[in-house]
Amino acid sequence: MLSIRTASNSHSDLSQCDPLPVRRSGVCATALSVLLVACTGLGQAGHSGKALHIGVDLPLSGAEAAAGKPALNGVSFYIQQHPTLDGFDVSAVSADDATGGKPSPSHGITNVMRFLKDPNLVAMIGPLDSSVARREIPIANAAALVMVTPATSSPCLTRDIFLPALLNPTRTAISCHDVGLPPASMLRPASYINFYRLSTTDDLQGPAAADYMFKTLHLLRAAVISDHEAYGQGLATAFTAHLEALGGTVLGQFVLDPAAPDATTFLKAMKDAGAQAVYFGGSTQGHGCAVRAQMKTVFPPGETTPFFSGDGVAEDPQCVKEADANAAGIYATVPIVDAGSRAGASQTISAFKASFGDASDYGPLTMPAYDATGVLYAALDRAIRMTGGQLPARSDVIAEVGSTKSFAGTTGTIGFDSAGDTTNRLVSIFEPGSSDPRTAWKLVTTMDYSAKLPY
Repeated sequence: MLSIRTASNSHSDLSQCDPLPVRRSGVCATALSVLLVACTGLGQAGHSGKALHIGVDLPLSGAEAAAGKPALNGVSFYIQQHPTLDGFDVSAVSADDATGGKPSPSHGITNVMRFLKDPNLVAMIGPLDSSVARREIPIANAAALVMVTPATSSPCLTRDIFLPALLNPTRTAISCHDVGLPPASMLRPASYINFYRLSTTDDLQGPAAADYMFKTLHLLRAAVISDHEAYGQGLATAFTAHLEALGGTVLGQFVLDPAAPDATTFLKAMKDAGAQAVYFGGSTQGHGCAVRAQMKTVFPPGETTPFFSGDGVAEDPQCVKEADANAAGIYATVPIVDAGSRAGASQTISAFKASFGDASDYGPLTMPAYDATGVLYAALDRAIRMTGGQLPARSDVIAEVGSTKSFAGTTGTIGFDSAGDTTNRLVSIFEPGSSDPRTAWKLVTTMDYSAKLPY
């Protein structure tokens, strides 16, 4: 899961797309023409007559449009800066994978099928939602279409193991089959990898919270609550295993009923047992942040008794609202890099904001999507050169993306391992900016597992 809170699929031809957001600051005529090309897919910028299209499949309507549209802006901005590549006019062909306000796997399938009908489209960016990716990957794989996503974090999209043995207190691996998800090997009918991602995987979120709790806050004893979903239970299990491996103790575990989300009795028992923090594996929809409000009647409020969770609650105004007056002390992990905290990204972010005038145009996924486009450009450049300047075969683009080892992006040095996962394995930890749900969350720290995994 990668759930950044911020969010109607068109059935027209692929040469159509949703209009890009209106800019309120000045954009020069040349940049504007590039943005229009990115929308229509006509490939006119540069006027070489040779078109190269990149498909972009994101949620552009509904609840996740506030994440999807800034991601699309990141793609558009990269193309605005690099309208041609090796004699080809580059354009993005965008498609909305949402319906009824939510990401739709069936719409994702439709979008990929239409991408495949475009002979000039040789790669795609997206999606953001794991359920959509799960349905798109087999179709793209069979057709040798590479997929690069800025943020889709379910382990089972790239591996057959949901949790490795050392992230399970019983020290046995939990397979994707065990949690009711198809393993990655079942998503690849052509038996090769075509799906690559810039976000790290959900199984690192629990260890990141445990490391911060134990090593930085120097807290040793926690209570753990999870929901009924595989995502939340996976986070809670990994947190438990890693905290215990560090020398900490999980004093008790409780499964929260989203229909009756009252954990007060459990919290009182954990307070009596000496718990210093609470970890919740799940999402805001499961009312985990209501537990945070309940804690203030049992534990010392605020940062004195931290509440840890994952990207299912991170940066969600509803979480702050449900936490009531106890929002301080919430720490939530997100398996993507916070580009805004990186000095090397500041110039690019400033240039982006100068061209895209609304504050809502920029979001947590803008720079990851910008970098995903850069990774594709570098791979396409190599593939085009290998063909002597011709439009490369889709399979050649897959091979070149897979060979990426040290692309210098705004989010860091990007490479992919043998499963298609990023080697830039950073987990960001955020906290609410205030008790006002409208206030942006603040980055607390970043846990870096690029050199060594926490298991």
